Amino acid sequence: MKLLRYSFFLLFIAAYTVNAQTRLHWVQKVGAKQYPSKTTVWYVNDNGATNDGNTLNTIAIQKTIDQCSAKGGGIVSFKPGRYLTGSIFLKKNVCLSIDQGVELLGSQNIKDYPEIDTRVAGIEMKWPAALINIDRQTNVAITGKGLVNAQGKPFWDIYRKMRSEYDPKGLRWIVDYDAKRPRTLLVSNSVDVTIKNITLQQAGFWTVQLLYSKQVTVDGITIRNNVDGHGPSTDGIDIDSSSWILVQNCDIDCNDDDFCLKAGRDWDGLRVNKPTEYIVIRKCISRAGAGLLTCGSETSGGIRHVLATDLTGNGTSNGLNIKSAITRGGTVEDIHFTNITMNGVGTAFQITMNWNPSYSYSKLPDGYNEATLPDHWKKILHKVEPVEKGIPHFKDVYISNIKVTGAKKAINAIGLKESTLQNFHFNQVNIEAVTAGDVQFAQGWKWKNSQITSQDNTKLNLNEAGVGQ
Repeated sequence: MKLLRYSFFLLFIAAYTVNAQTRLHWVQKVGAKQYPSKTTVWYVNDNGATNDGNTLNTIAIQKTIDQCSAKGGGIVSFKPGRYLTGSIFLKKNVCLSIDQGVELLGSQNIKDYPEIDTRVAGIEMKWPAALINIDRQTNVAITGKGLVNAQGKPFWDIYRKMRSEYDPKGLRWIVDYDAKRPRTLLVSNSVDVTIKNITLQQAGFWTVQLLYSKQVTVDGITIRNNVDGHGPSTDGIDIDSSSWILVQNCDIDCNDDDFCLKAGRDWDGLRVNKPTEYIVIRKCISRAGAGLLTCGSETSGGIRHVLATDLTGNGTSNGLNIKSAITRGGTVEDIHFTNITMNGVGTAFQITMNWNPSYSYSKLPDGYNEATLPDHWKKILHKVEPVEKGIPHFKDVYISNIKVTGAKKAINAIGLKESTLQNFHFNQVNIEAVTAGDVQFAQGWKWKNSQITSQDNTKLNLNEAGVGQ
């Protein structure tokens, strides 16, 4: 009898593996397909860049990039030292080499970041350019073991001051958009981009955003945003309405989502309707931060075909975090979360369709004239109609080979009556937590060879949840 049960178990595992391989046939196609080939080195110092950490070098660095690209490409490099700069824009066939001994310092003057047309937090709007920008380019790289220090603390202080003024007025939903803070590295509308080995710290806002791009590789970067304080909304890597992306061997310590997938917000995100799809995140570590892997809350264009594997979360607030709101819409589906270790996380699996209402839902207080509002205010206030279009959907999530120790809560998964959490598959998932948690409005949840051990001896609280074995 024992032999029969063991044989059945092996057959199940084999079937699961074959099915997973069938679903993940696309994995080998992710990442950059070409890399700048020319090896001619162009030094920014030859155009007058000064490595004293005080002189603004934006013009000299940009001139060197432009010259390099105009001659067919090559390597733009720095002699050892510290270089202060505002926004720079990489060009086709250029590799920006930030070598060991080089520190790129972000200007703390917002005027050194010209406003561009972009998307931030799910809304297309005018926003300061990033410190380093790759916009509408092909075949670009950033490499080296040097440091990009965005020096973002003054921008954190501005945001916190605005929060103290906006929140009492009922404007929590718009302050993040009015407090314009520069991102550190933006890849936008670009193809075949490689970002490798650099260290980035103290982002003013998001650290790395991949927007409307495809075939991008992010390999071996280190992010340290909790230096000299804890910066608000300093996400690690945000993959935003982009496809065929490879992220690997990265180490992130930030103050918001570590690895985050986004696809637009509310009416504006539904208008753009661009998915994030075909994403591989592997062999990475997250430390502080809101989510080891977060899908959302910007889900309007859809998030699908994702493999997150061989990850470690140490002290992260959430492990797998899928979040949206009832004005977002979109579908999160075909998510594979496997071979994961979590130590001392808050909630191992955090899933909600009604995330952070004071931020997610906009209402104009009395005393404002709608006709004179900024365009980005109007976009966020624009109602999603019919209302059913704003209801998000989460389905077909495959969770396997997970070990969680020291969690506060195992699962907090709350769907909607009109949109249940469908077909979550747990296989070889072992969670040790203070309390088990809740599953509400779920259908087709299946558990195999998995268990939750809670310190308070609770079991999952199931409310209108179809959870099978």
